[in-house]
Amino acid sequence: MVSMAIDLGVSICGIRLKNPVIAASGTYAFGKEYGEFVDLRTLGGISVKGLTLRPRAGNPPPRVAETPSGILNSVGLQNPGVEAFIVEELPFLRQYEGLAVIANVAGDTMDDYREAVRMLSDADVDAIELNVSCPNVKEGGVSFGATPSGVESVVGYVRRSCRKPLIVKLTPNTGDIAGLAKAAEAAGADAVSLVNTLYGMKIDIYAKRPTLRGNVGGLSGPAIMPVAVRMAWVAASSVSVPVIGMGGITTGEDAVEFMLAGASAVMVGTANFVEPMACTRVIEGIAAYCARCGHASVSEIVGALEPF
Repeated sequence: MVSMAIDLGVSICGIRLKNPVIAASGTYAFGKEYGEFVDLRTLGGISVKGLTLRPRAGNPPPRVAETPSGILNSVGLQNPGVEAFIVEELPFLRQYEGLAVIANVAGDTMDDYREAVRMLSDADVDAIELNVSCPNVKEGGVSFGATPSGVESVVGYVRRSCRKPLIVKLTPNTGDIAGLAKAAEAAGADAVSLVNTLYGMKIDIYAKRPTLRGNVGGLSGPAIMPVAVRMAWVAASSVSVPVIGMGGITTGEDAVEFMLAGASAVMVGTANFVEPMACTRVIEGIAAYCARCGHASVSEIVGALEPF
């Protein structure tokens, strides 16, 4: 069990989390299914399934494929839309005291982003995570987030309508993660989260066709963790706003790597598909590490890396 002697609390853009572990968007839906196995009050927060202004059916199947140490997905942001989330899903999450609720938002156009953010600013969410990095939609998403100028444009446009803390989710499909993070900060982001999935492909060698109907998809899971840790370190070294790290975390030790690299909090994603209690195990592992190394507070390890 998590030791009560360790202070696991962290603050992200004015939001106090009881611990630094957030369920990543797209892997925890709206919490109802996982709530049958996990006491959601034990989590630091949930970033809900990616939302668009209007309902979205997503991509045709097959849209998920297992890979060595990870999965490829081309789900395509299937979701009920912002209005349905606010009316039908948000009340369920709000019954869990102390659970931070982060609304993840994507869009086809900048106006779609702005209107969705405006609606969510009037809703009872704690923060908004702006997804400018989804590789599985043909419009918007990664096209906005691929360059510093694109990030700065969409974040600046949305910021004027956003009355909640704004977290910008960055893509790893770039040669300039520092530039993207700086652009998000300059445009008004209160925090950045990274990384989203890496472009990947799997081929059925007997059918001689891609395994995914969309041909390519986003790779997540332990296979991408070294890439993600490096990018979190680069981003944290480049901006003054908090960094939320993610990408392949399955254990408390994995989460500690991100935090030593400069992440103030972490998101756990693909591991939830393997083990519904993954977030709880990560929380316990972080506490165990802090106890073992003599840290009274988890904040002591944030950015404590000593590079050669």
